Amino acid sequence: MARCRCVLPYVFWSLVMSEDLKKTPLYDLHVELGAKMVPFAGYSMPVQYPAGIMTEHKHTRASAAIFDVSHMGIVRLMGDNAIPALESLLPADLENLAENSIRYSFFTNDEGGILDDLMITKVPGGLSLVINAACKDADIAHIKSKIGDQVDVEVEYDNALIALQGPKSVDVLARFDARCADMKFMTFMTLEIDGVSCQVSRSGYTGEDGYEIAIPAEKAVAIVRRLLDEPEVEVAGLGARDSLRMEAGLCLYGNDIDTTTTPIEAGLLWAIQKRRRADGGFPGDDIILKQIADGAPRRLVGILPEGRAPLRPGVEIANADGEVVGKVTSGGFGPSVGGPIAIAYVASDYKAPDTALNALVRGKEMPCKVVKMPFEQKSYFRG
Repeated sequence: MARCRCVLPYVFWSLVMSEDLKKTPLYDLHVELGAKMVPFAGYSMPVQYPAGIMTEHKHTRASAAIFDVSHMGIVRLMGDNAIPALESLLPADLENLAENSIRYSFFTNDEGGILDDLMITKVPGGLSLVINAACKDADIAHIKSKIGDQVDVEVEYDNALIALQGPKSVDVLARFDARCADMKFMTFMTLEIDGVSCQVSRSGYTGEDGYEIAIPAEKAVAIVRRLLDEPEVEVAGLGARDSLRMEAGLCLYGNDIDTTTTPIEAGLLWAIQKRRRADGGFPGDDIILKQIADGAPRRLVGILPEGRAPLRPGVEIANADGEVVGKVTSGGFGPSVGGPIAIAYVASDYKAPDTALNALVRGKEMPCKVVKMPFEQKSYFRG
């Protein structure tokens, strides 16, 4: 699903812990399990547990892990006009989306920039949206101001949201409700987990197979404890979530995409379906459609540095002549890759895989090259 704006732990320690932070329904459980809690998008969230980010990351790749993503927003748009109304704000084709199926998209502005990215599920009577934690208040205000007179806007406050991710997630969840095994990637179903009705999507933001599960808040701790009783399952925090999504080449709002980046620059053309490319009808369509036809001036690419030193966001990328041609937007250590990885925007002339470049780190040139993303192959279940 849509993605929380996670960053690697070194960023968090500079944040002020005394701010008035909200707590998810799982907060006390995180503390009990020894999590390091940090301020994030107005919430106190677990960045890691005693096992550490590396272990949590590798366990997710090999087995199954639970992430708390309850800080994200869930909004329902109900009514006969829900589809055309929402299509006026983003470039997804929702008209041809099957019921109980999910589509990734993004709100755009008049300059073709991205206001936020989100997941959209077609449900009986309307649409259900999962929006980013850091953007949810602005997103809700945007929706209400633009289309609030055309749809009923219902914000859900009474659910916890967890992500059960990893190749053994299906084995775990099937012990509670076998129907989960028949779900395909980007589909939705209401399942029973230990006698509790939960809204489940086969999706996530780690590159692994898995599920996102909305649980009634008062039942959340009991359900998570029950899942953790299964031998395959461990907890994981924001740090592992960030390294997993980087290896999967997934954009992070606020780092890799924002109001200054267009979907075409970010390599998200696949999320603009054929009908919307032909008809337009969304904010910034003139700029975005022109970039589809003529190309974008810069592109988001994978960067593989030589050596072991990581490239952090903001590091400039230069060509062989020393001319700055790009900038890193996400970077860190890839535990599954076994070395540093980064995501960066570079001028389109330098986007081809194996293009040799240099990262400018503290006045020194560090050799690196452009690579095709993802760094680690995705493992979604498509049936």
